[in-house]
Amino acid sequence: MSLSTGSPVQIAWVTPELDVTETALTSLLGVKKWVRIPEVHFGPETCRYRGEPADFVASIALSYLADMQLELIQPVRGQSIYSDFLADHGPGLHHICVEAENPDLAAALAAAVGHGATVVQQGVMPGGMRFAYVSAPRAGVPFLEIAYIPPEVRAFFDDIKREQQ
Repeated sequence: MSLSTGSPVQIAWVTPELDVTETALTSLLGVKKWVRIPEVHFGPETCRYRGEPADFVASIALSYLADMQLELIQPVRGQSIYSDFLADHGPGLHHICVEAENPDLAAALAAAVGHGATVVQQGVMPGGMRFAYVSAPRAGVPFLEIAYIPPEVRAFFDDIKREQQ
């Protein structure tokens, strides 16, 4: 069973300072504009971290390089895979994201677990995007994100992509 409908759709970094990483990636990759989503709250009603209810806040910056979404995540407060990564490794490449075919991520997660991955964090973002992170050290990246992107969120992402052209 495949985990995704195709190629990776996102590359993400965790950083203590969005400004610094935005500037570095803009210079290195020629990214034109970043869209900030400040202080996104992931609450215990919609998110789990290592099997327990989660309650954390992260600020996010999004951009595109051609069709590849670039995401920067700055942990603000609370414990998450983002704050753990920053504490353990410092800033850096955190995950790649593949798109799930179905809003119910159960089949994709079962396939990942069947391949030796562990579900570390999962939830629903504002707008209805469902996500789950699995450990992926054998893939050469700390985590693989599996996400279902509903039409409303896809429209938002498409608007960001258009601004890059």
